[in-house]
Amino acid sequence: MKPVDVVRGQMMPLPRANVDTDQIIPKQFLKRVERSGFGPYVFYDWAFDPEGEPIQDFIIHHEAYQDAKVLVSGPNFGSGSSREHAPWALEDWGFEAIIAPSFADIFKNNCVNIGLLTVVLSEDEVGELTRIAEDPNNEIVVDLEAQTVTSADFAATFEIDEFAKHRLLNGLDRIGLTMQHAGDIDVYESQRAEHKPRLS
Repeated sequence: MKPVDVVRGQMMPLPRANVDTDQIIPKQFLKRVERSGFGPYVFYDWAFDPEGEPIQDFIIHHEAYQDAKVLVSGPNFGSGSSREHAPWALEDWGFEAIIAPSFADIFKNNCVNIGLLTVVLSEDEVGELTRIAEDPNNEIVVDLEAQTVTSADFAATFEIDEFAKHRLLNGLDRIGLTMQHAGDIDVYESQRAEHKPRLS
């Protein structure tokens, strides 16, 4: 996966609490076998009416926010089922980071696995960022190495699990983590009896 270092760009405000994975990507869109192609359906039940027509006042349709890289939302983001499609959909739409006061643990882990940065800030800090994001001209900078978030006159620091930070900075998905031990794997395979199954 692509390494994450600095995410810089526009914010999209979505000040809602308990945004669960079924709201992020509803169940009827989980039939794809690829990891791509889910972006157009993100927040579908909020973004479209029962006839499939866009609800124009929903933020994701606002022309001014079409280049947003950072989603700013409420507490308990990504709760509900453990579907991996939720981070896939957010990434496919174009988000590179999500900021919220709290995240569901499984959702946060699924984000790390694909290189989507989740940042926990206090409710007051998220509220201030939401206010700043109401002006689409305000840019945000999320620096993973420094663990800082800055925008306009706003500045904050955030905590992150050191192993998750290492994986994100180095672009290590699960396959990448395994391949760090390629030398040991080769040695092990070279010592196995010929009649036993091989990994390569």
